[in-house]
Amino acid sequence: MSVLRTIPLIILLLLLSACGPANSGTATPDPDSATDESEAPSGESEASESEVVATAVPAESESSEAIEPNTANSGPIGDEEARSLMFNLSEGGTGDAQDALDRIVAAEDQRFVSVLIELMRGRQIGLVQYPPFDDIVSSLEALSGQSWGDNWGDWIAWYGGTDLTPPPGFASWKGRLLAGIDTYFGLFLQDSQPSKIRVEEVQWGGVVLDGIPALDNPNMLSAAEAEYLEPWEPVFGIAINGDARAYPLRILDWHEMANDVVGGVPVSLAYCTLCGAAVAYDGRSVDLEGNDVTYTFGSSGFLFRSNKLMYDRSTLTLWNQLTGEPVLGELAAGDIRLNLLPVVLTTWADWQEQHPETVVVDIETGFSRVYVPGAAYGDYFANDERLFRDGLMFPVWQQSDQLFNKDHVYALRLDDMPKAYPVVDLLAERIVNDVVGETAVTLVAAGEIVEVEGISQRVGPVTYTSGAEIRAFARGEHSFFPGANDFEVVDEDGRPWQVTEEALVGPDGETLERVNGHLAYWFGWYAFFPETELYQP
Repeated sequence: MSVLRTIPLIILLLLLSACGPANSGTATPDPDSATDESEAPSGESEASESEVVATAVPAESESSEAIEPNTANSGPIGDEEARSLMFNLSEGGTGDAQDALDRIVAAEDQRFVSVLIELMRGRQIGLVQYPPFDDIVSSLEALSGQSWGDNWGDWIAWYGGTDLTPPPGFASWKGRLLAGIDTYFGLFLQDSQPSKIRVEEVQWGGVVLDGIPALDNPNMLSAAEAEYLEPWEPVFGIAINGDARAYPLRILDWHEMANDVVGGVPVSLAYCTLCGAAVAYDGRSVDLEGNDVTYTFGSSGFLFRSNKLMYDRSTLTLWNQLTGEPVLGELAAGDIRLNLLPVVLTTWADWQEQHPETVVVDIETGFSRVYVPGAAYGDYFANDERLFRDGLMFPVWQQSDQLFNKDHVYALRLDDMPKAYPVVDLLAERIVNDVVGETAVTLVAAGEIVEVEGISQRVGPVTYTSGAEIRAFARGEHSFFPGANDFEVVDEDGRPWQVTEEALVGPDGETLERVNGHLAYWFGWYAFFPETELYQP
């Protein structure tokens, strides 16, 4: 699917001035994740300011044929009137918007809290003109009993922990509103679409559909040809059926998705920069009728709890990047879930040593980007408190203080049991024998956390860390201990086993299969799995 357009810089500046740290520390989209005119990839077209605040695609017919709201009394608001009130708030004139706001407050209808939060964001980014911003805030405070003022991030964080529900027609209304940024947003958000998530928590991430363009079957170089890479640079490594490929972090930062074929297997490497998780999925799955299909993915421009919502190009269903499950759209009606594939974050030098035959993504991607370490998200990775409250760019309501938000963990989900292992603890122990769900596992840590120096487009030189190599294996009845080097372990009888990308290989040819997990920031994992176990050494 082609890239439509990217948000002009002035809109992002408006967003930063309205939501940034100077405004009570509200989380903001990263302009590094958007594409300005000088960096637009071929095939993209720029939108003017007037095009951004464009007429939205109609969401559903009842919005344009809504009945007149009942402003004469403060009685309960019926479903049809609720739809009309939402329409008047976002698309009516000054009088219509103010009348709608007065009616909602008089009725003390808390269903409209979510609507007013959306209007607050819409005012901040120039999507709506009425009602006045101060009136939105005072109405929110009256309906909710909260006092978060003009801090959109605090309102989102508070709302996530409530059991409030929106008025009927909210999803289509929100889609119609956000279609003023990109018409595709109106197609994603529809009341008629099955959903496994609260649409109120779906947030615009600062770019349009495919404004962060996926790499599709990227050109590969041999290790000898990849002169642009430094030995210490972090890369994501995938090896399947003897085919080893490296995807440099400096490139994935700008694309966040690579659809490729590795060892004959269709792979989608989905990278959420905000939650620090690169997850490799087997694109082969099924449709709702159980037919075999192969999915490829792009970036929708939406976030859910600071995790990217990717979309499949077959049905335009939104998927949770962290779980590999469709959550909003046609496929959300089923129980489809993608299978994980092995991926490791390591250095270019270590990956080459382990896989001398590896190929790596060509820096000539066909897109115009500043492929310098840290150029896209270096300041975010560095936890720069000058820019991000709590180290986060977007509000996340479900957090835990057991670890720091952006501590790296290695995450496993086996037998429907999630468990997280702090990377620093794994590196200290090197070998961990554990049980997750009903599966006995061994986690093998190699290398070390690397300090990476880069250049941020916003704050200049930054230093951030990348996680070390972690691999997990189903150990059966065995227990393992450190061996002679990082890629050898010994069992309870002192016999050496070799650590490979696909399995632990014993001296007699016995193999123990790899269990696929991935790295993530602690907050990113916990936001979706608050019931997770946390490994304690």
